[in-house]
Amino acid sequence: MHEMSLAVAVVDQVETAARSRGAAGVSSVELDVGELAGVVPDALAFCFELACAGTVVEGAELITRTVPGSARCEPCAEVWAVGMPPHLLCPGCGAAADALVSGRELRIRQVRWADPGEPRAEHRPPITEES
Repeated sequence: MHEMSLAVAVVDQVETAARSRGAAGVSSVELDVGELAGVVPDALAFCFELACAGTVVEGAELITRTVPGSARCEPCAEVWAVGMPPHLLCPGCGAAADALVSGRELRIRQVRWADPGEPRAEHRPPITEES
């Protein structure tokens, strides 16, 4: 499940930014996730919660925004939504797409830092198979 490695990378980046700002905590992390990125949002949310455990990001809300996939046709300059599964033939001239314009991104859009007086989330024990 590559969602775990993605979640760990996001938490690492947010933690680094929090340290450089001297932030006490994180309220929320907002991500742009392309519909063609191959990311399962529920799996990412589950992994994000696990990756946050014991970090300054623990208890932060994960907000994901789906970025629609779009492609461009060089011959006729058409740009279209490709959908899922992707339709990569130009609706204008029938040529194959020259490039994907959007839909593969995974980008941290915004981080909301916790107010200094805001209570931190309670530390929850890790989820185990016996739970």
